[in-house]
Amino acid sequence: MTAELRRRIGFEIELMAPRGASRRTLADDLAARCGGRVRPVWHHDSEPSLVPGLGRFLHLTQGFEVVRADGTPLCTLVDDITLLDGLDPRSPALPGWFRVLSDDPRLLRLLARHADPGAPLATVLDAAAELWGRVPEPIADVYRLDDEAGATIALAAPQGAERERPCEIVTPPLATGHEKALDELLVPARELGFTVPHEAAVHLHVDGAPFRDPRALANVVRLFASWREPLRELLQTNPACRRLAPLPAPLVEAAAGNPGFDDLAKAAAEGELTKYFDVNLTQLFADQPIRDTVEIRILPGMISTDEIVNRAALVELLLDRCEDPEPLPVPAAPSVEDLLHFAAEALAGR
Repeated sequence: MTAELRRRIGFEIELMAPRGASRRTLADDLAARCGGRVRPVWHHDSEPSLVPGLGRFLHLTQGFEVVRADGTPLCTLVDDITLLDGLDPRSPALPGWFRVLSDDPRLLRLLARHADPGAPLATVLDAAAELWGRVPEPIADVYRLDDEAGATIALAAPQGAERERPCEIVTPPLATGHEKALDELLVPARELGFTVPHEAAVHLHVDGAPFRDPRALANVVRLFASWREPLRELLQTNPACRRLAPLPAPLVEAAAGNPGFDDLAKAAAEGELTKYFDVNLTQLFADQPIRDTVEIRILPGMISTDEIVNRAALVELLLDRCEDPEPLPVPAAPSVEDLLHFAAEALAGR
């Protein structure tokens, strides 16, 4: 039996296409089933750099938004660079698959606005190049855009190593009908042979509005910090999942008292809070949030709607307890049984 979810939630579900297929394969199939269309989009990400003195490369990779016949969004399918296991690093780039690289996030956002993600590699930088009055220079199979002083602005390069296969399904926020909406995406994915990658996770973007109350927010910090191990055991967090970490100590220490929102925001800044923790709270503290959500990042990879919805329902109940103004207690030896007790109490109180 599948639980019924009550919160507004957006889902991010990490999958892997079989060899010979790609995330574009799934996008085309989903569009055909709903009478919709596919629109190429850019996906922003970063990765460690092998260039001395350059900490990371920023890049735009190819994603695909699927919209229904009436123009409403169904989902977006994007790459996830943490998914590596089973990919052949020696595989050459397939025709039409490439990425755009830069070392400045401001330049990358400008490039994303002016470069057409549906354009071919040879011309993808042309529109952006007009901003600088330049022409991209082909160097072997790479196109380089330099400014008039010779400083490199961006590179457009083929993307091999089977990077067309990772496929993160990103849904719009779903207020109702979560099970039906996920089935519409996951049944076709399973039929096409998509699988759960070794490093996969499912992320939940839960409506953040209730957690702007400092008491509720402090309880969320307590839940993911003081109850970290039993919570990961209960949800069966994937040990191979990357980009997870305990919440920073200054934020945990602030939440232990009776903090106001400003106290928590200051502690988050001191702890250099980013999205790459077990729970992503950054949007609550942002002056201009991209998404008004709390992102739960510790669910394991799944391709079954029932599994995803039932784990999300358990998270919902624990978040219900966090909304209780009473501080979440922390016993000497937190256990899974204690968490289930909180969930049961929250369910009884509905």
